[in-house]
Amino acid sequence: MSRKTKEEIALIYQQMQEYICKGLEERDGQGKFIEDRWERSEGGGGRTRIFQDGAIIEKGGVAFSAVHGATPEKILQKLGLDQADFFATGVSIVLHPFSPKVPIIHMNIRYFEMENGIHWFGGGIDLTPHYIVPEDAAYFHQKLKETCDAFDSEYYPKFKNWADDYFYLKHRDETRGIGGIFYDRLSASSDGQFQAILDFSLALGRLFPEIYGYFMHKNAKLPFGPEEKAWQNLRRGRYVEFNLVWDAGTKFGLDTNGRTESILMSMPPQAEWTYMHQPRPGSEEEFTLKHLKKGLDWLSYQS
Repeated sequence: MSRKTKEEIALIYQQMQEYICKGLEERDGQGKFIEDRWERSEGGGGRTRIFQDGAIIEKGGVAFSAVHGATPEKILQKLGLDQADFFATGVSIVLHPFSPKVPIIHMNIRYFEMENGIHWFGGGIDLTPHYIVPEDAAYFHQKLKETCDAFDSEYYPKFKNWADDYFYLKHRDETRGIGGIFYDRLSASSDGQFQAILDFSLALGRLFPEIYGYFMHKNAKLPFGPEEKAWQNLRRGRYVEFNLVWDAGTKFGLDTNGRTESILMSMPPQAEWTYMHQPRPGSEEEFTLKHLKKGLDWLSYQS
């Protein structure tokens, strides 16, 4: 088995974008993606698909990109690399639902290669519920564990802890949500291992519409009122804080002169910041805040 070229990987990820968009349109039942193709002046480009007029999804994006060129000095210093041209391709997804009972979800699968032979895969998927429900968290993590275990039994515990550390708002001392998995700089020493890591990233991509479709079907019709919508906007504000202050993908995209509109498609349609907001004792909001912690074992959660 010969190793896939970077062009072949880009095509595979482009096909994954198609698969995910089709699955989300089917599960929403009303909204459609519109496509915006773009080019990067230094090399490459992509196509950003934005969800519009959804029944369940208020704002969503599924972006594909394949960019190349001279590696910016800032990236070289951060990653400890020697100067060489780079190639990066991947799919990135963020969905913001209308209902505060349906969680925000993010996924990214990506491949990075340099002309000097350095290469690696990265990615992750995490869930940010406005309201944490332990059964929903257990479902999400069980699905991730099953997918990870099909490739390596060490993946889930390792990548779960990595996600807890990565999706963390240090300035708030709270996690962005209930975590998920996160991995980066996975490289291969053989063609077979290279294919296995690529297959793992594609398995996560195929899992995405299944997982989010579950939450769309289960939670979208649950009742909510103005109080829940106000809380949703506060939690969206935390999401904005993470993406603008800590997210490495956002920084990489901006540092490589990526397309700003596509990079910031992850922003919610509305968000709020209320000074010194404190949830009512014993409320679902307080329960959520108390469980935005690292290291929680959602697979065997006990209150």
